[in-house]
Amino acid sequence: MIYIKYEYVAFLFIISDRAIGPRSGTRRAATFLFLEDPALRSLLLTIVGGTAALHAPSALAQPVLDAVVVTATGREVDPIDTPQAVDVLTPDRASAAAPTGEMFRGEPGLAVQSDGAWGQNPVLRGLKKESVVVLIDGVRVNSAQPQGAIASFVDLGLLERAEVVKGPGSVLYGSGALGGVVNLLTPEPRFTAQPATGGRIGLGAGSNDRSLSGAVLLQRSNAGHALALGAAARGAGDYRSPDGREPDTGYRSDTLMAKYRYRLSDHTSLKLSLQRHADRDVWYPGSARTGGQPGGAGIPPPLGTVTIHSPEQRRELFEAGIETGLGPGRLEADLYRQEVFRQIRAYSASIGRDYVRNDVTFATDGVRAKYLVPAGDRHLLTLGAESWRMRADPQRYIDNNPPLFDNNLRNDPFDDGVLRSSGVFVQDEVDLGGTRIVAGARLDRIAGDAARKGAGPSAQTTGLDHQDTTLSWSVGAIRALSNRTSVYANLGRGYRAADMRERFEDAARGDGYYHVGNPQLDPERSTSVELGVKGRDAAREYRLAVFHTRIDDYVAGRVTGAVQPGTGLPVKRTENLDRVAIHGIEGRVSAPIGLLVGDAAFTWLRGVNHQDDEPLYQMPPPEVRVGLGQPAEHGFHWRAQLRAVARQDRVATRFSAGTEDPTPGFVTADLRFGWRLGKLGALQRTSVDLRLVNLFDRRYHEHLVDGLSGRELPAPGRGLIVGLNGSF
Repeated sequence: MIYIKYEYVAFLFIISDRAIGPRSGTRRAATFLFLEDPALRSLLLTIVGGTAALHAPSALAQPVLDAVVVTATGREVDPIDTPQAVDVLTPDRASAAAPTGEMFRGEPGLAVQSDGAWGQNPVLRGLKKESVVVLIDGVRVNSAQPQGAIASFVDLGLLERAEVVKGPGSVLYGSGALGGVVNLLTPEPRFTAQPATGGRIGLGAGSNDRSLSGAVLLQRSNAGHALALGAAARGAGDYRSPDGREPDTGYRSDTLMAKYRYRLSDHTSLKLSLQRHADRDVWYPGSARTGGQPGGAGIPPPLGTVTIHSPEQRRELFEAGIETGLGPGRLEADLYRQEVFRQIRAYSASIGRDYVRNDVTFATDGVRAKYLVPAGDRHLLTLGAESWRMRADPQRYIDNNPPLFDNNLRNDPFDDGVLRSSGVFVQDEVDLGGTRIVAGARLDRIAGDAARKGAGPSAQTTGLDHQDTTLSWSVGAIRALSNRTSVYANLGRGYRAADMRERFEDAARGDGYYHVGNPQLDPERSTSVELGVKGRDAAREYRLAVFHTRIDDYVAGRVTGAVQPGTGLPVKRTENLDRVAIHGIEGRVSAPIGLLVGDAAFTWLRGVNHQDDEPLYQMPPPEVRVGLGQPAEHGFHWRAQLRAVARQDRVATRFSAGTEDPTPGFVTADLRFGWRLGKLGALQRTSVDLRLVNLFDRRYHEHLVDGLSGRELPAPGRGLIVGLNGSF
């Protein structure tokens, strides 16, 4: 109990000092000025500090995970009934300061691309963040950021679950959904017939990175009002690998969330959502390059080793919406504004300070609506429209006057960049006997423009606008072979329009090339086919899928043979390549083995770059995960896991100019055990979890970790993670 009390006090300190403290910087959203109010700060501290003192029993005491998903079809449906591969991932409350991306490691068809401890992005069937739509509560967070993870702009402690839809999802989600959609969902306030108060609390500590984390959720509701308030914070130091402490891998973050629903009538409700997530002292060790050495990326030798980092970055969201009955159907409409602000710095070890300073805000205003209406006895139509506009005007200063490096020259990559997207879609779900068919189509118009691209004599102010009209479609069918087994097929077409960086940014990058943006890029277009079987009964669950994806007009940098005069670097111009193809097979099974429960998952992928007639760049290697454990609703439980990853020797030599090297295979072992204690004081349900990760202190690195070839950042070594979770 003494250790638990110590964790709780540490958690309060993090919340009071970091999550609700003053912010640096001058750019902030007006909708979040209320966070500076002393009364609100006092209220939040009261909520956090008084959580353990709440005694009222409540129907909300235990969070309930619905057995349905909404991301796959736009409405609530059981994943077993979707003609597509769908995963529902629940956060591991025992992982103290893990970023959200950690949820995706080892799952079938999923991988993680990382450039440090914080920056971890989900990879779906070999397609990375540019080709995957990442949503937080249904609002996309994709933006043209050079480093870091879009999935890390929410705290793991406040997540209810992540819904992952693999395969093209452009019919419902538009540009970027070539590889699929990841929807990170926080708890929703729900109406209750009687007044109810409840929530949950979670605390964690990790030995490897000396991390502390905590999250608290408070919910209050009745028949007409529903409120959910959340706060979370985490702090992690530099983690230890088998080589020792890895510098620049620590970070701090905090999150505030408020959601409110008001029942206007029996058929109509209004909703409001405010979210703010901030990260501080985030470094990207995978970006480190040394001037004058191979792979030095054009860095002047006097600057030594240069590493990208972010002193502060934050995501702020304001969203309002309505749900109402309209005729025979139901209408849902939302209006939102989201700002993702980032400070990007290039730190020189030799001069002991930043020599490049870049501040940018990606501000997105959007509106979306969908209308679900039955059409006869067998059809359910979804009609929808969506429009959003993203703006960015980066401000970059660079010191480029050796040997002093102190001239603070303004050198913006582009001015007043904007992307505009508008689309309409229709989807029909129809039951034909024992076969369920889901078919849809979407028409989008997306346009990009900027006031200026580049700087100096090569600056461009004309020819920057470009507009595309794109048709997406999909059709899937699923048929039950028995009460517990179904087979399905899915065929679809998705697209991705180029982001602002690909269109407008001219700059040196860590691969040793000077990249030149291309505002006239055509959208990437993918065609995917998937066949699968899935099944579930009271004791077991299984899924198997095979798929093939072809992407035409693939966007990538092409070596031109020219040299950029200012840096002396060879030039890569962003262009549309011929086509690439990815095919693979993935599966998962969970079943009882005597008194225990075993589970296994595997992924096998192959990617081909037909333009260069070689393997596709940065493809995840094959891997298998097996686990065995003793689950328990009450009392002691345990689970052991092995993750075996094959050697990846299929690398892109021509496309990467030799910068992608083969990765040795590895096997890691994890062990988890804990106790479900039931009622403990004011907490109605309590659990204590302990995890031993990388049990044998294996030295390895993932293939998708960024870094100079042969010197990639090793993964964390052996560590102990302790978690305390309770609901009230």
